[in-house]
Amino acid sequence: AMSKSAVKISSDLLSNPLCEQEPAFLEMVTAFDTAMKRMDSFNQEKVNMGLGEEGETGVCWWFSSVFPSLNMAVKRREQTLQDYKRLQSKVEKYEEKERTGPVLAKLHQ
Repeated sequence: AMSKSAVKISSDLLSNPLCEQEPAFLEMVTAFDTAMKRMDSFNQEKVNMGLGEEGETGVCWWFSSVFPSLNMAVKRREQTLQDYKRLQSKVEKYEEKERTGPVLAKLHQ
């Protein structure tokens, strides 16, 4: 979205009457416009490849079709991460409780 805004701004600058009066300004704005269009096309290519905001996910998806075992490894990693987060919240819950014998025993399991 930001690159689209930059392209719009550069296009608006190009249509500014000052560009007709000042060749140096026109040259700078043209260079800026070209750079913004390149950035936008690069961002669009990332989206088309499935990289989007979470670049790693799109790459893993593409590799999973090439290397099926990678798909299983990614699923195992996600499951392990969910297990870790669940256990971490359990530990935090026990740490917040009063430190009695049974709580300490559960905390150190």
